[in-house]
Parts: sequence; structure tokens; C-alpha cells
Amino acid sequence: MGDGALSDWERPSTARVIPPARPRKLAKVPFVELADGRLQGVVSSGSDVGRVYVSSVAAGDYAFACSINNNRPCGGARGSFCNHIRALASEAVLQYGAERVARYLRVETAQEEPDASAVTTAMARTCPPQGDTGAAAPVFSRFLRHPAYLELAPTTAPLPEMHWFPPTRAVV
Repeated sequence: MGDGALSDWERPSTARVIPPARPRKLAKVPFVELADGRLQGVVSSGSDVGRVYVSSVAAGDYAFACSINNNRPCGGARGSFCNHIRALASEAVLQYGAERVARYLRVETAQEEPDASAVTTAMARTCPPQGDTGAAAPVFSRFLRHPAYLELAPTTAPLPEMHWFPPTRAVV
């Protein structure tokens, strides 16, 4: 290694931060990510302020899962996408753009420029299987870790794990 080349473990790791396609409100879907081969995130309950759902859709076969943060299954996800998964997909499109979400999930839509509805409809048409809710714990854990960043001093330096917060104003 005298030629200055670094081995794989010596190379620095960086996360590419991509600005959101459009700003979004965090009240209904405070956390959404394309990770681990899934669209996954946390969706607030419409009826109970203290309840959130952890929802996911797998890339390729669109196997879906939705459960309350204590791993009890969602009552609306019986054989098809529930409203939490639909809300998650809509917010993912706002965050990442419809083309990127469709590409990540491997969704073929009839529209040249798909929207959230087209992506969700194309997945639902395949009658996807209900998946395992085992991924809920790590997703919820990552979501809970993010509010710790609110305790940090204001800075303009990038925080790679915070890319899901939309840029709304400059730090002064």
C-alpha cells in the first residue's frame, strides 16, 4: 500500500444528502425513508395523539406491513394497503420525488411522470402480500433517535442523518 491507496475500511464514509423534492409537513408523517430495500417510516394516528404506526412497503414484491409502535398490527391493513401506508407513500413522493420512489420500489406506472397516487395504485394492483412487522423496531428506533438532534447547537454544517427534515430557513 505504498502507493497511497486506501483500503476499503480506511476510506471515509459519507452520506449524500439530497434536498427534498418539495417541502412537507411533519405532523402526519414525521419520518420517511427509503432504506433496507423498503419504503418505511412513522405515521401519526389520526385518532390518538399518543399513537404512531410504523409502516413499510418492500421493493419489488411490495410486501407491506403496518403496526402500532408496540408491534400490534394495524386494523386497516387487512389484505391491502391501509391509509397509513398510503400517507407514507404520499410523503415519500414529496420528500424524494415520484420518480425516485418508483425507481427504488421498482414500480412500473402507466404515467410518464408518476405521482403518489400512480405509484401506490400500481403497487396495490399486484395484490401484494402482507409482510413481516419485524422491521418496525429498528425503524421506530431510528425515528426516536432523530429528536436528539434538536438539542444540538445551531449550525450550517450538514448533519447527514437529518436529511429528511425539509430545509425551511437558514440558521442565524
